[in-house]
Amino acid sequence: MNAAQPPTPRRAPQSALRARKPTDNCPWTPVELLPHAGDAILLDHIQSWNDQYLEAVSIPGASPLYIQDDGHLPNWLGLEIMAQAVAAWAGCQARQAGLPVELGFLLGTRRYDCRVEHYAAGQALLVRVQPSLHDATGMGVFETWLFDADTHELLAEARLNVYRPRNVLSYLQEPSPSLSGGSVNSKP
Repeated sequence: MNAAQPPTPRRAPQSALRARKPTDNCPWTPVELLPHAGDAILLDHIQSWNDQYLEAVSIPGASPLYIQDDGHLPNWLGLEIMAQAVAAWAGCQARQAGLPVELGFLLGTRRYDCRVEHYAAGQALLVRVQPSLHDATGMGVFETWLFDADTHELLAEARLNVYRPRNVLSYLQEPSPSLSGGSVNSKP
C-alpha cells in the first residue's frame, strides 16, 4: 500500500443512509450500477463520484448470505464491498457515457489489510475507491479504503486488480471439447 495517508472520507448524511436511492451527487442507485440483485448488493447509496474516485455507503444487514454463527459479518466482506464500489465506479462511467452497465471481474489483491476481526450487522461503512490504472484493454487497478461511517476510523485497505472484457458473453462461454483426431471410443 502507499505510505501516504488514506483520503479523508466525506461524512454520510444520516438521512441518506439505507436509502437505496439516488443522491444529489449521483443520479443512479446501486441497483442501477451493479450486475447484482437482492441481498448480493452490499452498497446502499453512492455518496459522491467523479472520474478520480467514488465514495459509497454500505450498511450490511444480517443476511443469511453473510452472517456468521456469532451474529457478526466476516471481515472478508470488506473486500466484496470494495469490489462492488469499483463496479459502481465503472457503472457510473458507463451510465454517464450512455452505455449499459457491464459485468467485470475481481482478479484479486496482493494484500487486504483488514484491521478488524469482523463487522457488526447494521454497521454503517464508507468505502472509497480510486483508479490508479485503467486501460483500454479492460484491466484496472484501484486503491480502496473502508471506513467506519460514523467515526471515520480506517477499517481496511487494499489494492484491487480488476478486469472487464470487451465482450463479456464470449468471455464467459466455455469452448466445447474438441474431438479432433477421432473420439475416445473410436477404433483405429
